[in-house]
Amino acid sequence: MRNKIFMYLFIFTALFVLFQFINAKKAKESYDGRIENLQQRLQELETSKNEAIDSLININMDLTYFSLDSDEEAIAYFEEQGYNAKKLELTIIDQIIGQNKAGEDNPIVPFVGMEGNMAINKVRLLNHKWIIADFTDGVYWGQLFILYDVREDGVVDFEVEKSFLYPRN
Repeated sequence: MRNKIFMYLFIFTALFVLFQFINAKKAKESYDGRIENLQQRLQELETSKNEAIDSLININMDLTYFSLDSDEEAIAYFEEQGYNAKKLELTIIDQIIGQNKAGEDNPIVPFVGMEGNMAINKVRLLNHKWIIADFTDGVYWGQLFILYDVREDGVVDFEVEKSFLYPRN
């Protein structure tokens, strides 16, 4: 009787181990398939991320094309005159925006404020001679094309070449 119990126990254990083995094999195959799918998805996301980064780099390069920061010739022009181009750019921007005063129109803007004082909001140096600027009085707004020149004594002269005030709809 004891031998039969051990034999049934042995058969039961063998069937249990076989069941566990088959179940583990199916689980492993399932996990391997999921891992493969996730790796493929990760690869696709990496590719799309790299494409998006390249696209953003190209857009950024296009946006900074007309900028003193990316104009090597203009930077060299200032360096030949003994100026640091970046510091000079900040100084010129501060000079233009610094002319915004409470209760007065900015003297560079050739329009009188109709709903407030005309003030310059944004300035971009395009190269060593040209500036574009955005101005507004809070309701009306426009843009300026300014010629500038840095004299030998370090004084910056501004001349508004063109200006445009957008019509209000």
